[in-house]
Amino acid sequence: MSTTMGKRGVIWKTPDITADGLKMFACVTMLIQSIGVIIVNNGMIHLGSYTQESLNQALAEDSHLMMLAGIGSVMQLAGGLAVPVFAFLLVEGFLKTSSYQKYLLSILLFAVISEVPYDFAVGQKLVDWTGQNALISMAVSLMMLYFLRMMERYSGVKGAVLKVLIVFSAVVWVSLLRAQYGLCVVLLAAVFYLFYTRNVLKTVLGAAISLLYVTGPISFYLIWCYDETRKDRLPKYAYYVFYPLHLLVLGVIASQM
Repeated sequence: MSTTMGKRGVIWKTPDITADGLKMFACVTMLIQSIGVIIVNNGMIHLGSYTQESLNQALAEDSHLMMLAGIGSVMQLAGGLAVPVFAFLLVEGFLKTSSYQKYLLSILLFAVISEVPYDFAVGQKLVDWTGQNALISMAVSLMMLYFLRMMERYSGVKGAVLKVLIVFSAVVWVSLLRAQYGLCVVLLAAVFYLFYTRNVLKTVLGAAISLLYVTGPISFYLIWCYDETRKDRLPKYAYYVFYPLHLLVLGVIASQM
C-alpha cells in the first residue's frame, strides 16, 4: 500500500497492484465485453439479422429487446477498461523480457490460434476477413516497439521523424488488417514506450487516446498503482490460452441460442 501526504495533512492510500493483478483485471473486463457482444448481441438479440432501420423499429416495439440491447451496450463498455492495461503490459513485457523473439513468436502463435475462434464467436463464420483478433494488434505493436528501440541511436529531428514514421506504419498495418482495438493499442503502446519515465505526460496522453473506448481512462488509476512486481500466480501462458478459449466457449454457447 502506497501513501501520499495530501492537503491539510490528509494521508491518501493507494493499493499496490502487481502485473498479475493487472492481467486478471484485463481478462475479467475483456470477458464481460465478450459476453455482451457474443452472448447478448449475437446469441440473444441476433443483431446480424437486422438492418439499422429494422433494429430501431424492433427496439421501439419490444421493451425486452431494448433492455437486452442496453445490457449488451453496458457490457461492451467494460472492454474499454482492458485496452490500456493490455497495451501497458505489452510495453512492460517488451522492456523486461529476456527474449524478444520468444515473446513475439508467442503472441504471433496465439494470434493465429485465436483467429478461427474469434471469427466464429464474433461473425458466426469459421473464416471472416472483415476483422482480425486483438492479438494481431498486439503483435504489430510489439514489432513497432522493436523498431522504435532501434531508432534510439538517432537524436534530434531525424530521430523524431523516424519514430513518427514507424508509429504511422504500425497504424496503417492494423488498419489494413482490421485488427480489433488496432489504432488504440498501437498509439497507447507508442505513448507508454516513448514517454516511459514521464508518468504524468504518458497518463494524460494515454487517457486521451483511451477515450476512443469511453471507459479507458479509468484504467489509468490501476496503471498508476502498478508496483512493478511481476511474480505471477498463474503460468504466463494461461493468459494466452484464455483468449481463444473464452471466445470458443462463448461462440459455441451463442450458436445454440
